[in-house]
Amino acid sequence: MSNDSKRRPASEAELQELVAEADTGAREATGLAGRILLIVAVAWSAFQVWYASPLPFIFGVFILNDTEARAIHLGFAVFLAFTAYPALKSSPRDRVPLSDWIFALLGAAASSYLYHHYVALSTRPGTPITQDLVTAGIGMLLLLEATRRALGPPMVVVALFFIAFTFAGPFMPEVIQHKGSSLTKFLQHQWLTTEGVFGVALGVSTSFVFLFVLFGSLLEKAGGGNYMMQISVALLGHLRGGPAKVAVVSSALNGVVSGSSVSNVVSGGIFTIPMMKRTGLSGIKAGAIETASSVNGQIMPPVMGAAAFLMTEYVGLPYSEIVKHAALPAIISYIALFYIVDLEAVKIGSKPLMRSAAHTRAQRWLRLALGWSGSIAVICAIYYGILGIQAVFGAAAPWLITIASLGLYLVTLWYGSRYPDLKLDDPNAPITELPEAWAVARTGLHFILPIIVLLWCLMVEEMSPGLSAFWATASIMAIVVTQRPLVALFRRQDITAACRTGIADLVDGFNLGARNMVGIGIATATAGIIVGTVTLTGMGLMMTDFVEFVSGGNLILMLLLTAFICLILGMGIPTTANYILVATLMAPVIVELGAQSGLAIPLIAVHLFVFYFGIMADVTPPVGLASFAAAAISGEDPIKTGLQGTVYSMRTAILPFVFIFNPQMLMIDVDHWLEACLVIGISTIAILVFSAGTMGWFITRSRWWENIALLLVCFALFRPGYFWDQLYDPYIHRPGTELFRIAGELPADSRLLMIVEGTNIEGDDVRKTVSLPLTATGDGRMRLNAAGATVTQLGDRMQIAGIKFGSAAKRVGLENGYVITEVLLPSDRPTKHWVYVPALALLGLIALNQQRRRKLETQSA
Repeated sequence: MSNDSKRRPASEAELQELVAEADTGAREATGLAGRILLIVAVAWSAFQVWYASPLPFIFGVFILNDTEARAIHLGFAVFLAFTAYPALKSSPRDRVPLSDWIFALLGAAASSYLYHHYVALSTRPGTPITQDLVTAGIGMLLLLEATRRALGPPMVVVALFFIAFTFAGPFMPEVIQHKGSSLTKFLQHQWLTTEGVFGVALGVSTSFVFLFVLFGSLLEKAGGGNYMMQISVALLGHLRGGPAKVAVVSSALNGVVSGSSVSNVVSGGIFTIPMMKRTGLSGIKAGAIETASSVNGQIMPPVMGAAAFLMTEYVGLPYSEIVKHAALPAIISYIALFYIVDLEAVKIGSKPLMRSAAHTRAQRWLRLALGWSGSIAVICAIYYGILGIQAVFGAAAPWLITIASLGLYLVTLWYGSRYPDLKLDDPNAPITELPEAWAVARTGLHFILPIIVLLWCLMVEEMSPGLSAFWATASIMAIVVTQRPLVALFRRQDITAACRTGIADLVDGFNLGARNMVGIGIATATAGIIVGTVTLTGMGLMMTDFVEFVSGGNLILMLLLTAFICLILGMGIPTTANYILVATLMAPVIVELGAQSGLAIPLIAVHLFVFYFGIMADVTPPVGLASFAAAAISGEDPIKTGLQGTVYSMRTAILPFVFIFNPQMLMIDVDHWLEACLVIGISTIAILVFSAGTMGWFITRSRWWENIALLLVCFALFRPGYFWDQLYDPYIHRPGTELFRIAGELPADSRLLMIVEGTNIEGDDVRKTVSLPLTATGDGRMRLNAAGATVTQLGDRMQIAGIKFGSAAKRVGLENGYVITEVLLPSDRPTKHWVYVPALALLGLIALNQQRRRKLETQSA
């Protein structure tokens, strides 16, 4: 093999440098400069914890509004961008040059200008003085330089393109022409208001993304990441292709609390990739499996990638609802990768790793049953116990729950302290024996508590993401500080040294969390320039015409174009900025053109489509960062690793197209739990069949016509409505005059489907289908008003008289003056699920044929 394709595996130091360059900054200053960077990073984390907590309102101290908090947030990010990220490859790594200190201080001052001069700026809206404009100009220039250092030149090029578009409007082609902007208006709009740099994206980064990143950093520092890895090894290492399955499951577990592809690859890959190679997988496939599973960590609830938190603002749904919609695609994507890994293991005849203790089949089944039943019993006891305490004790319940949680923490920590601490197994050792699952689980049961806090606050109490992250972060902070002293106490060891170590771990976790946030903070601020350009120039309206022209109005072509744009942009800009850019420009266009084609696409489906293809850019060559990280570990060619990872990620890439046309996968329009079970089961089978069809292996190696048949089965299972709509009209068309009656009769949390006609803001006549979510109760008129649409009846015409800004009606594309011509109700036709019967029958025939052929192959061998 050539030297280009076969490389020396990277050392631990080189891997950490790779993570630093991608996430935390490559400079590790020493001496006074290092202490200053540490103090600033810890201060940033402390500020974010304070801002997210209820403490400012309890004590009445340092209460900030959103704009002031965003300014301070960006000030910290810019300061650390100049001090932690070297300007050039030749710049020193162990010290901070004087020029960087100057840039850092100027950037921090310009970024926090809105905090220091908030009152003065509010007294002169639209009339900036020279000081304001000079500060804004300096701030914009330094933000672009900080972006170049932290994110690379491509993001700067994209931002400069949009800045140039702002001024070059009169000289643009007619389809994207606008009147342009003066420098004063540009600086004011981008820096002195919340329309540009300090807009929604930076606000989300400030309000709760930081806390989730800090939560993941502290959990990793406490040992939670190693614990999840070891649990995965103990549970799955004995299976065929066990190490690869460990990579899949451990990455899914890490994805619960981490949103970084590169750090996920490095933290898990240094153990799983060598183990996979030991079982016979090539280094390229081992790296590709780790890449595919780690990147999918960003779509895995409850803590998805940072871009997912932006959806709460763009889609107008609480984060708990986004998690519910995103859960099924993420889970079945991991199930499919698990299946792909099994197929790869079958192809090479991979052998499982050795157990440390032998058990009979009956003993294994008994242990498995006890493990699952015990876990379910504990989950039910916690859930119903908390609900019971809340019901009985009312206002005193939080204190009692806190005391009970503290007691549970002490008990689990005491129990774990009776056993040796987990040690990382050497994946390069000649023989690897697997530990018992319970032997691993009992040593870190307390790590589950902060995850329970996070899930409870997000999903049950439905607190805001920021407050949920605060309580979860507070709990993991307590664990980081106290676990070592308490374990030392239980083991009768030196408590003083353990206390010092615990405090040092907290400081280090605060530092790591802040350093991990620099890139995200800078990315969201720079993406604000793009959003500001869209609002300043009216670019969003132009994009509808432009994309319709390029795609010819064809929805499939438009989706392919959007996916391609996401992948191209993802080569140079991070997932968060990619999502902001494409969601701002393309998501409304897809919804609008889909509506004009008669397809009412839920807004959440479009945003998840953009999100999925944004993270795919971390895999795809030529610059998929996660693939480069995996290749550094395996010592293989990063391009080949990325190409193989792309093949494995096809099962993820197909899902966004599926839920655009079949929103039931997102648990939309699922009427009862039986239908939900059917959707979950069929979706799981469909993605497994798709994986088998694309891998060319089902029960045995598939023939070409079997692969085609498997993909046909997959299509029928994923999109049964396509065939059923050819036989039956899916809707009953009722006149618009029945709108109020139908809206009043629809069940709670349902969608009102209607056809509207009118003239848009550009003077073009439009006719489109929209799906308006109705969450409120009451009569039809009240429910429509609650959704943001005021409708009046003028004879036999139902006309929209008003649309509330930022409402659900506005988001689905309704405008003042539109006439509702028809209301669409589901037709009384047989359920489309009947399509599953012939599809599953065809799948059964393929399975029987392959089973017969495998027997013949076995006999002939």
